[in-house]
Amino acid sequence: MQATATVLVYSDDANTREQVRLATGRRPAPDVPVVEFVECATPAAVLAELDRGGIDVCVLDGEAVPMGGMGMCRQIKDEVFNCPPVLLLIGRPQDAWLATWSRAEAAVTLPVEPVEFASALASLLRQKSLAGA
Repeated sequence: MQATATVLVYSDDANTREQVRLATGRRPAPDVPVVEFVECATPAAVLAELDRGGIDVCVLDGEAVPMGGMGMCRQIKDEVFNCPPVLLLIGRPQDAWLATWSRAEAAVTLPVEPVEFASALASLLRQKSLAGA
């Protein structure tokens, strides 16, 4: 198992980014690496970080402004080679079909519910770990 996993968190709302950090803690599950966060408040910052590399999972806020996480997800899935898995934060459970359209690997509703979020993030980190093995 790698020592750390890097999770990119995109939201224009600092409170949403904080909810993600608090729900994750140091690690979302005992069998996944300790998490380090890269926070982004703009679409340009997300693209710059993904170009830099080293991101294991992206958490994108579907309610972000000016570009929502669903559109951001669709764009990075088209434009970023070996795009990391995406966990999408959606406003309503009924928006799950849009998460599928955006090609996100997982989706959870806002506000962040810590157990549900940590479980979804841990699952993506496990998948990423297996894919890299």
